[in-house]
Amino acid sequence: MIARESIRDLVARYNANGDSGRFDQVMELFAPDAVMRTPAQPDQHGIDQIRTIFTGAKDTLSDIGGGTPDYIRHHTATHQIDLLSPTEAAGRCYYQVIMAHGLDHWGRYIDRYGVVNGRWLFTERSVTVDGFTPGGWGARSTPDNTMS
Repeated sequence: MIARESIRDLVARYNANGDSGRFDQVMELFAPDAVMRTPAQPDQHGIDQIRTIFTGAKDTLSDIGGGTPDYIRHHTATHQIDLLSPTEAAGRCYYQVIMAHGLDHWGRYIDRYGVVNGRWLFTERSVTVDGFTPGGWGARSTPDNTMS
């Protein structure tokens, strides 16, 4: 039960810190050798490369709205966690992104978690986009406006 709650907290901190632009705190949630994948940036290895996903998203948001958006909120649901060992787990959940114009895009997180120095961290995170609102941030952040 402690592992599951620690992993749920990990996902919540990822969303809250990312939505607030606290990228240093987001990077603390990843193992040093973690891998993250998005439709626009597949296979980013390690903290430095993963950080570019977030700084790139910030730049795209600035380009769209001429500055920082009023707000951005990631919401997750149906979080399933499979404990593979005392120090490894896999998970998947749905997400939705709400912005001032409403629902912007939605998809799935497919994760691997591991215990590093006594803390559950992301070892892999794959982000899929299942749909988006035309003209929104998700539409501009998905290569060729295609959905997975």
